[in-house]
Amino acid sequence: MIDISNKTEEDFLILTLGGEVDASSSIHLDKALGKAIEQNHKKILVDCNNLNYISSAGLGVFMSYIEDFQSQNINLVLFGLSDKVKNVFEILGLDQLLKISKNLEEAKSLC
Repeated sequence: MIDISNKTEEDFLILTLGGEVDASSSIHLDKALGKAIEQNHKKILVDCNNLNYISSAGLGVFMSYIEDFQSQNINLVLFGLSDKVKNVFEILGLDQLLKISKNLEEAKSLC
């Protein structure tokens, strides 16, 4: 089960993820990212401090939007990943395609 909340801070949209992103819950992540793009947010920060697990389906959601982020000049930065979750991104090479930072302040500076 995943919990997703969002808030706007300055000119950043902050999506906060909690729980687990698996095959059944990844659709909620997909909808949240799709809505952010639809609403023309250019700086999206994804808070993963409370994200316990992400499956390949969850990673696939981020992968499916990479082209949209680039073509629409959207800066997306994930931050606060646990070592376990970050390792999954690294194994698949997604750390090379997505910006990942340690904390909110660093994430803002990467946008």
